[in-house]
Amino acid sequence: MENENLRNWVNEFTNELYKWAYYKTSSVETAEDLVQETFLAAAEKINNFKGDSSAKTWLFSILNHKIIDHYRKNVNKPVSIENNSISDFFDEDGGWRQSKRPKDWHEEDSHLLDDEDFQTILHKCINALPTKWNTCVRLKYLSEKSGEEICQELGMTATNFWQIVHRAKLQLRDCVDNNWFKS
Repeated sequence: MENENLRNWVNEFTNELYKWAYYKTSSVETAEDLVQETFLAAAEKINNFKGDSSAKTWLFSILNHKIIDHYRKNVNKPVSIENNSISDFFDEDGGWRQSKRPKDWHEEDSHLLDDEDFQTILHKCINALPTKWNTCVRLKYLSEKSGEEICQELGMTATNFWQIVHRAKLQLRDCVDNNWFKS
């Protein structure tokens, strides 16, 4: 009976679980892996499922924990600051280096997020960030989580989180400037 239930759940909920995992990670491979891990965990714990919630709710709860674990694992990997140093942007006195000074983004560019080509560039820039930075940006700006929630989920201090977000925004601005606003 339990195997039959699990087989039915796989057929019924795989697409929804995959869509959610892809929305949260923006990676086909990661989303597929997370959904597979969700069903493996469900198979191991199916005896614990008492039906207090729907099967769909239970599976999504498992998936959400898998997503948090995925980000937590990636955020704890060390980052090489040499390649992503903010010193590339500023001179010894703390002013902008002329070549790295942000370009003016004009008023008519205010609807960039509606532009599919711009979104492609933006996602490439986000994906180019170090994993820890990418994770923080995605959780903060795409999943719209609070800094406090992100720090708790990823086990990091608020100071570390805000430093990462600041550095990531500098890198994103530079990447967008160089790939979208070509002079």
